[in-house]
Amino acid sequence: MLLREVVYAKPVSIAEALDLLAANEGARALAGGQTLVNVMKARAASPDALVDLNGIEKLRGIDLGADGTLTIGAMTTYAEIMASAEAKARPILGEVCAQIADVQVRNRGTIGGNLCSNDPTNHLPPLMVAVEARMTVAGWEGERTVPAGEFFFGVYLTAVGPGELLLRVEVPAGKGDGFAAVTLGADGTCIVNAAASVDGDVRVALGCVDAVPVLLRPGSADAEAVRAAVRAAGLDPPDDVHATAEYRAHLAEVVAVRAAAEAAERAAAP
Repeated sequence: MLLREVVYAKPVSIAEALDLLAANEGARALAGGQTLVNVMKARAASPDALVDLNGIEKLRGIDLGADGTLTIGAMTTYAEIMASAEAKARPILGEVCAQIADVQVRNRGTIGGNLCSNDPTNHLPPLMVAVEARMTVAGWEGERTVPAGEFFFGVYLTAVGPGELLLRVEVPAGKGDGFAAVTLGADGTCIVNAAASVDGDVRVALGCVDAVPVLLRPGSADAEAVRAAVRAAGLDPPDDVHATAEYRAHLAEVVAVRAAAEAAERAAAP
């Protein structure tokens, strides 16, 4: 289906983008467009204006701070993260990006678009929660930093409000991370996924089982402790054509254990 007529603008600065979003109540920011354009084709969303962020260089790039913190611009693509020498300070980032869809999507899709769309089947929201990332959001009232655990509100809903932009993502230094997923085919959508981080504390974040990532703190990366934490979470996952709620809850235990084991192994490595 063809797109309906829409106003299109391509600003070259953050200030210009914020002006455009503020001037058009029905405006939407366009990042990689992997989700938004398809939603528009299906007429599930009909924004009055598209503000294309691809001309704003300040929203791109990866920087590694002296303390090991990675700062990633919201318009940085999955492929750029995979190829970045700086991002290898936290290898799980590139590894997970390499699992997203196919080459075309990885070349076009962005970390900011993935997080702001907050599709429950996306790879990156659980990972950001597990590694305790921080998101910087800008509006005309200024900038604010939102912890990943408070960034996701619901399906397609995040802390980025009308007239605001996600500027960058900060990922602190970490010791050991893991990720596991069951997908529909090699490059398909996740049925269930889990990210884990071990750095003294043990954090496991589950995806695809709720509208937002579910954070668990099992106290140990031991398989039984992780399984017990998943069961104690009282999950009520969706029931759909890909998996029953019962099967998805079972898979949540499986991927949580796998992700935690990988994170623990890496944390123990010299």
